[in-house]
Amino acid sequence: MSARIQPTTVFVTGGMSGIGKALATSYIHRGAHVAIFDLAVNDAVLDELSNERLHAGQTVVAYQASVTDFGALGEAVTKAVATIGAPQLALNCAGIQRAQPFDSLSAEHFEQVVQVNLIGSRNFAAAVLPTMEPGSRLALVSSMAGFVANYSYAAYSASKFGVIGLGRVLRLEYKPRGIAVSLVCPPEVDTPMVVDEMKNMHPASRRLKEFGGSLSLPAAITMILAGLDAGRDVIIPGSKAKMAYFCSRYLPDFVMNFIADRIVLSVLRKMKRDKPTQVESQ
Repeated sequence: MSARIQPTTVFVTGGMSGIGKALATSYIHRGAHVAIFDLAVNDAVLDELSNERLHAGQTVVAYQASVTDFGALGEAVTKAVATIGAPQLALNCAGIQRAQPFDSLSAEHFEQVVQVNLIGSRNFAAAVLPTMEPGSRLALVSSMAGFVANYSYAAYSASKFGVIGLGRVLRLEYKPRGIAVSLVCPPEVDTPMVVDEMKNMHPASRRLKEFGGSLSLPAAITMILAGLDAGRDVIIPGSKAKMAYFCSRYLPDFVMNFIADRIVLSVLRKMKRDKPTQVESQ
């Protein structure tokens, strides 16, 4: 998709909050027709988005559908195509996080994260790609956690590493058909999901995240939009995140592992020192 051509029909999963809502708002501001897909449709949010339209001829619609339910999602996509047309830009922003050390992470929670983040990406791609025409773009939101592992991120990193693999294969397969595929890999962004995660974030996770940096939602959206406008295959907002990505790709694994191990061990030792000692009552 040329940087000079703006999509006039945009599909967004997870568009009721966070990055999805912010991107939906941005494209509404650009005059696009927007279809949103989410677990639940919040009428107040839908009214808010509709009020952002440039003109009355713009259509903003929302459908209740989980990305984990391929049948329901496919039906919703079919309805959206009939209403506003095939997507010229399809953004998969739906995602969840369960940040727990592996020995306390249940199989159910692990599978839930993989189902939403990875299988959900597959389902959305499978639903929209047959409707998309040459010149269109599919964008899957992964994460810096899909390139660089973090402490207590077994489920999240596994799912986001998978999204990167999926996106790279789709790019190869659909480029000859004239359909582009982008991977959006932000660092920590102050969305509701991250704010909730911060309440119980492991100190080692916090320290390791400092390498990728943190962005406000408006700053992240500005950089993501610039990457989409430029037609980039991989979009990494933030200078610290770009550096972390560069290191993950070009530094030997033993160097990255040495740095990460030192950080984790120092945090765990500090936690052990700071842990209150229990005095046995006499």
